[in-house]
Amino acid sequence: MRAIIQRVTSADVTVNGGEPRAIGPGLVILLGVKDGDDPAVIPKLAAKCAGLRIFSDDEGKLNRSAIELGYSALVVSNFTLYGDTSRGKRPSFIRAAHGESANQAYEAFLTEIGKQGLRDVQHGEFGADMQIRLVNDGPVTIFIDTDEWK
Repeated sequence: MRAIIQRVTSADVTVNGGEPRAIGPGLVILLGVKDGDDPAVIPKLAAKCAGLRIFSDDEGKLNRSAIELGYSALVVSNFTLYGDTSRGKRPSFIRAAHGESANQAYEAFLTEIGKQGLRDVQHGEFGADMQIRLVNDGPVTIFIDTDEWK
């Protein structure tokens, strides 16, 4: 699995033209699932994302987490994180998980991130047309690839 985590002052996602699902300060997490990803890694990934110490303490050091500060998270599925650009100019998404297995992993991640002690967890919908607006704070953007944990 891959996750892009952005520290934000605010963010929202609009799904299929509906009402925005918004958060104040916290994290935007774009989540990509690869064919063959082990679902056993999902709790660790959720805990890692929520517990990242990427918020400033009183001395200006990145030493506090969204959990500590009572912040929220906005989670959006994003199969394009597995776009392969090694050939040509049109990305290939052959490595991205499809259908039910990808949706199950996304839903499991939402369940696990909801257990982490964040103030609120908003989310997009798997496979939907979504627009995301965010104010990246810092900017601070972290990339996690669970394949690197092996």
